[in-house]
Amino acid sequence: MKIKLSSVMVDDQAKALAFYTDILGFVKRQDVPIGKDRWLTVSSKKNIEIELLLEPLGFPPAIEFQKALFEAGIPANAFSVDSIVEEYDRLKEAGVEFTTPPTRAGSVMIAVFNDTCGNLIQIYQE
Repeated sequence: MKIKLSSVMVDDQAKALAFYTDILGFVKRQDVPIGKDRWLTVSSKKNIEIELLLEPLGFPPAIEFQKALFEAGIPANAFSVDSIVEEYDRLKEAGVEFTTPPTRAGSVMIAVFNDTCGNLIQIYQE
């Protein structure tokens, strides 16, 4: 068993696609219309076999769950980086809002940012 697809709920798929590709540097993999929404996935350039679904918020309990996570400061997802300082500096330069700067958390370094689509996302360096 292996992870092939994960998802993050987003309040606006077009805005999410722009942020995840233009700012984070992911690549669009799938974009299939499904009614008013899309099956929209992105992948890391370093590992295109694992896709992240930019899942539209349309289910009221999901909206409440996303809001509760955000307000509690809990990241919706976490992405590994080679150098947290370099990635933090690059993203700050691009205007990304961080809620937690690079911080030691046990054996890893973490930082948390706002993805502009209703989520906090953690980056970490092992």
